[in-house]
Amino acid sequence: MSRLDDLREKIRAFMDEREWDQFHDHKSLASNMIVEAGELLECFMWMSNEEMENLPDKVREKAVDELTDVFKALLLSADKLGVDDVIQATLNKLEKDAKKYPVEKAKGKWSKYTDL
Repeated sequence: MSRLDDLREKIRAFMDEREWDQFHDHKSLASNMIVEAGELLECFMWMSNEEMENLPDKVREKAVDELTDVFKALLLSADKLGVDDVIQATLNKLEKDAKKYPVEKAKGKWSKYTDL
């Protein structure tokens, strides 16, 4: 069993002990990811680039907590969607993205693939 599989099992056990699966429909899990991502973003609100480069330990710790909340929500959503191998799914999506964003067109550009 991989570390990711072990983590998924621990998250499932945590949720099962609390009988929270009843609240984990697709929309709620997607909403939770957005809320947690917003809380991550809030850690950096109003900071200059220089301040973000030298985060105080307290801010970094809070950001890591929020980042892991986003990750947990992502894993729960993947589980609910029946995605057994998130790593492989990510590699597959990276292949699709490589076709949408060929280096010769996208290098150094922030444009969406439809505008390249």
